[in-house]
Formats: sequence, structure tokens, C-alpha cells
Amino acid sequence: MPTAPSPATPSRLRRFAAMMYEGVLLFGIVFAVGYLFDVLTESRNALMYRNLRQLILFLAIGLYFLLCWRGGQTLPMKTWNIRLADRNGGRPSTGKMLARYLLLWPLPLLSALLVKGASLLTGYTSTDLLIVFAPFSIFIWSWFDPDGQFLHDRLAGTRLFNAEPRRSKSG
Repeated sequence: MPTAPSPATPSRLRRFAAMMYEGVLLFGIVFAVGYLFDVLTESRNALMYRNLRQLILFLAIGLYFLLCWRGGQTLPMKTWNIRLADRNGGRPSTGKMLARYLLLWPLPLLSALLVKGASLLTGYTSTDLLIVFAPFSIFIWSWFDPDGQFLHDRLAGTRLFNAEPRRSKSG
């Protein structure tokens, strides 16, 4: 019995657009959580309780993604008709979603470390500005993956696929 073809992977351009939109939403989440953290800890600058602040923000961002991915999509993913699923097209388990979130971080962090190293090596502090490109390092693997998937999706047992646009009810 032939298996149904797997849904197509969204284009890199659509994934990039969703990622940019996601960044705008995450700015609001980071701002709100950071403000609440400052109020509760009475910190006067971002370096006070720096490690705790980073942990809280990491957890808040993770909670945002895990809650959204339960339905398969964040708002930007809905806008760009992208859905998260497990390898079989079903809803990913909480463990797979958590693995996806945790596995998403190493590549951008390594890229950020390389930017910092280049800055120290060259002596040009302006090289630090290249840090804005670190999050996009997740796309590198997709050029070599047979399905065009991200490395963290491949490792976590998840995948992104084209979602059917929602039809408006007319009547």
C-alpha cells in the first residue's frame, strides 16, 4: 500500500519571514518579563542579577513556544501557513517540543561565539555588530538537509510543513 506523500517543507523565505515576525513578538515578551523581573527584584540595571535574568528570560521564551506549539503554530507560523508536527505529521509530544526548543540554541550561540572571537582576533569592536546574524545560522543546515529541515527539527524528531490556509466562512 503506497504511503501518502509528506507535506512540503515551507520555503526558507517564508520561514525567515515568520522568524522576523517572531522576533517582534519576542521583543514584547522579553520586555514585559524583564520589566516584571526588575520590579520584583528592584534591580537598577540589566547587569544586576544578570544570570538569573537570563535564566528567567530563557524559561519565559521557552514557555511561550511550548504553549504555542501545542496547537502546532505560533502567531507568525499561522500568518505564514507553517505548522510544526512530528515526523509522521501528528502533534509533537511535549518532550519533542522541549527538545526542539533546547536544540534550537547551540547553533546561534556558537555563531555568536565565533563573532566574538572574530572581534577579539581583529581588534575591531565593530565586528560585534555581526551578532545580529547569529540567529540565522540555523538556516545553514537546511541547505544540506534532504527535506530542507532545520537541524534542531531533524534531531528532535519534528518538522515544519506547509499548513493549509484557513478559509473564511462567507455566507
